[in-house]
Amino acid sequence: MIDDLPYRQVGEPVPGRIVCVADHASNFVPEDVPLGVPAHLLDTHIAVDLGVEGVADRLARRHAMPAHIACISRLVCDLHRREDEDAVVPFSSDGHTIPGNIGADVEKRLERYHRPYHNALADWLDAAQPELIVALHSFTPSLETSDEERPWEVALLYNQDDSAARHAIRLFGEEGLNVGDNEPYSGKQLNASMDRHAEAYGRPYLTIEIRQDLLATEADQARWAALIHDIANRTALALKSA
Repeated sequence: MIDDLPYRQVGEPVPGRIVCVADHASNFVPEDVPLGVPAHLLDTHIAVDLGVEGVADRLARRHAMPAHIACISRLVCDLHRREDEDAVVPFSSDGHTIPGNIGADVEKRLERYHRPYHNALADWLDAAQPELIVALHSFTPSLETSDEERPWEVALLYNQDDSAARHAIRLFGEEGLNVGDNEPYSGKQLNASMDRHAEAYGRPYLTIEIRQDLLATEADQARWAALIHDIANRTALALKSA
C-alpha cells in the first residue's frame, strides 16, 4: 500500500466522463495482519481478482479512464462487501479456512481499510460526476468447491439498474464473445460497491467480470483494456441516445 492507504488513484477524472473502480485488484497483506494461510494461496482468486490490476492500470494510463484501485487483499478486508456482512472479513473462501480472521477485530479492519477506501471513492466520484462507472472483476473458469464449469468469457452484473449492462451485453456479444448475464452469480446478491456508489445516486455503471485465464499475460490485459474502453464509450453513447 502507498502511505498505508488501501487504495491508489491513477489519472485525473474529467468531470462527466468515464471512470474505473477495481475493488479486488490486490493480494497485498500487511505484515501485522497474520492470515495463517499458505503463501501460494495469495496468488489465487481467493485473495485477488487475477489480472484486474493490469487492466485497470492500462485503462487509466493508456485510455484516459482514471481508476480507483484497491491496494489490499480481499482476505484482509473485502471492500466489495457491506460493513455488516460477515464476509467483509472472511473466515473461509472457496473451501479454504482463513484462520487468522477467526476472532479478528473486524471494527479495526473496517476503520483501517474499508472506510478509508469507500470514503475516498465517494469523494472521488462526487468530484467526477461520471457519465459511467466501470467496475472491474475477474472470475475463475471453475471453483474448487464445485464441478460446475463457467464457460462464458465475460459477464455483466447489476442489481436494480440494468440500463448500461443491457447495452454492454449486446456489444460484447457483437464482438463474438460468450457473454454471461448475471453470471457467475447475480448482482442482486453481490453488488455492494455499485449499490452504494452508483445505484444510490442514479449513476450508470457496468460491473464487468472477465474470466481470469483470459487475463494471464500483459498482452491479454492490454487487449481487454482496449476492448473495455471501446465498449464503455459505446455504452455511454447509447445511454445518451436512449
